[in-house]
Amino acid sequence: MVSQEQRRRQLAREKFLRQQQRRTEARQKARVRNAVIASVLGVVLIGSLALYTTGVLKQDDDKTTTSAEATPGAEATPGAEAPSKAPDPCEEPAKGEVAKKTWKKEPAMSIDKSAKYTLKLDTTCGAIDVALKASAAPHTVNSFDFLADKGYFDHTKCHRLTTNGIYVLQCGDPTGTGTGGPGYTIPDENLKDASLKDNVYPAGTVAMANTGQKDSGGSQFFLVYQDSQLPPSYSPFGTISDAGLKVLKKIADAGESTGAGDGAPNATVVINKATVAAS
Repeated sequence: MVSQEQRRRQLAREKFLRQQQRRTEARQKARVRNAVIASVLGVVLIGSLALYTTGVLKQDDDKTTTSAEATPGAEATPGAEAPSKAPDPCEEPAKGEVAKKTWKKEPAMSIDKSAKYTLKLDTTCGAIDVALKASAAPHTVNSFDFLADKGYFDHTKCHRLTTNGIYVLQCGDPTGTGTGGPGYTIPDENLKDASLKDNVYPAGTVAMANTGQKDSGGSQFFLVYQDSQLPPSYSPFGTISDAGLKVLKKIADAGESTGAGDGAPNATVVINKATVAAS
């Protein structure tokens, strides 16, 4: 007859083996994710292909079972409550409606390429100021100036936060789904920026998301809050202030919705107002 102590040890061993198996599976998934990291950060513009990404950033309309799995190495206890979510560090959004406008072609060049421009994102979590690179990325900065002036970004949610492998907050989609855009595309720019060393987008970088195809940027962009390994395929067009980085880290500390490192931010991140101004 098996004693209680022997049964306890048997259960403990089975639990350990399950944990080891999950850790092994997690390492295997990580290797696959790193192998295909070049295809992350995809977006879709209206009228183009469906959004696709692999690795850390998964397809928005393909929420896999990862959100229902236990964290690798963690053992679920029957009857135990799920861990509570971190408190939302952000305020309620300002009243207003998303514009959801589209245009047939890229706006005509209207900025002074030799001038200095600043993008200010007044968000529910705090102000994020970005020094724009007008001379190195004129099409991108000109598009942001045009869209901000039209109120395109106002009242839009930042729809994606990644906290594993790459560390970015993705914004700029008025639909909040990762599939929206302004109706036109802009060319890739500044892909040989001096800040991009060893395929790393350093913390503080603001860059355009795209579909993975050449010259497919639109309105979606990402803000890097921690050094992130990425191929130089995403137009870097701005640098976040130190105060803005603190806001991003506050958002990141609140986590994302799936618990798998890629999902909607737990924080209520809404751009109340976006403004581009010459400085």
